[in-house]
Amino acid sequence: MDNITLHIEALIFASEVPLSIREIRHCLESVLKKELDNKVLQNKITALQQKYLNNNFSFNIVEIAGGYQFLTKQEFHPTLAVLLQQKSKKKLSKSALETLSVIAYKQPITKVEIERIRGVNCDYAVRKLLEKELIKINGRSKDVGRPLIYATSKKFMMHFGLSSIKDLPKLKEFKHEDNQIGKPVD
Repeated sequence: MDNITLHIEALIFASEVPLSIREIRHCLESVLKKELDNKVLQNKITALQQKYLNNNFSFNIVEIAGGYQFLTKQEFHPTLAVLLQQKSKKKLSKSALETLSVIAYKQPITKVEIERIRGVNCDYAVRKLLEKELIKINGRSKDVGRPLIYATSKKFMMHFGLSSIKDLPKLKEFKHEDNQIGKPVD
């Protein structure tokens, strides 16, 4: 493995968030004092991804949320689930999950629009989602009062394993019974 590939591997390993090609190139150019081509870097990342496909590794490099990150292979998820369950923080409430869903599918969106869809006040849910960094403030609306506009964050993309918002399941993919509350009417 060449020196640049080792540097790329170290950068991806050390980063808690996915690293874009641009970020990797910037770091390498600063250290190696030479210009690098995105295509060359992409080829080296692809070679690393191939290396980690080997069954001797429990992890691989995955393209996610506009960058690259080390992630555990799927067959080890049950083992990690036990560990994460032991360390888990308080989960999101049902109302916070509903609010997050509305934001994810309707973004960019204001709090008033979220409340119109949900039919209830969502101050607490929005505050909790901001605290957990699953959503972000994406500017202000031009409407009266200039309300804040919310959108999903990079952390949301990482948490749900999405490369882009287009990767969200389409609403028509959900079964009708998954979307019902209460008992069906005969």
